[in-house]
Amino acid sequence: MTKLSKNRKSAIEKLELGKIYSLTEASTLVKEISSTKFDASVDLNVRLGVDPRKANQMVRGVVTLPHGTGKQVKVLVLCTPDKEEEAKAAGADYVGLDDYIKKIEGGWTDIDVIITMPSVMGKVGKLGRVLGPRGLMPNPKSGTVSMDIGKAVTDVKMGKIDFKVDKFGIIHSPIGKVSFSAEQINENAKELMAIIIKLKPTSAKGTYLKSISMSSTMSPGIKVDTKAVDE
Repeated sequence: MTKLSKNRKSAIEKLELGKIYSLTEASTLVKEISSTKFDASVDLNVRLGVDPRKANQMVRGVVTLPHGTGKQVKVLVLCTPDKEEEAKAAGADYVGLDDYIKKIEGGWTDIDVIITMPSVMGKVGKLGRVLGPRGLMPNPKSGTVSMDIGKAVTDVKMGKIDFKVDKFGIIHSPIGKVSFSAEQINENAKELMAIIIKLKPTSAKGTYLKSISMSSTMSPGIKVDTKAVDE
């Protein structure tokens, strides 16, 4: 049997056995059970009653968290020269086109988000084998393929994130950092849940929200009441 560390044991003792918490309660508790020496991420894991193998049940969307994720997002903009200044002014970390495409072809992926424009998707599309598995492929549905480059960069820097259900029917999404206040974590969680609820496929039958769990890096998960996600 694996021996529990002192911090892990202390965290588990703060969770009431069998209790399901409201989002508000979980947002406070997740700060109390985090024991890492670094500013841990806070994540929400939502298991849905959908079959991701069916195209009409694939749940994917974007959300702009009111308080951001707390993470410094590195943004690469692949654009034509006339859009470079706009991208830089909006805070893009890297801006260019052909040189960066060559770097990516060589294996460079030290970025979090790639934003591009429709007219250069022909070139960017060829990078699918490298970017696809890493979740970096620009997509019009997530707002990362746009002619309004400045707004796209600003949105991402302010906390706009793309999420989608995995093959097990679960959405994993960051909603902040342990250093956030409980109110900030709670408001971010509510915003994410509101979008997920709106995206319920009409073809999905039975219970849509199967389970919700909130956790920080290396902490145990806190079970959240699926029937009280607005509390």
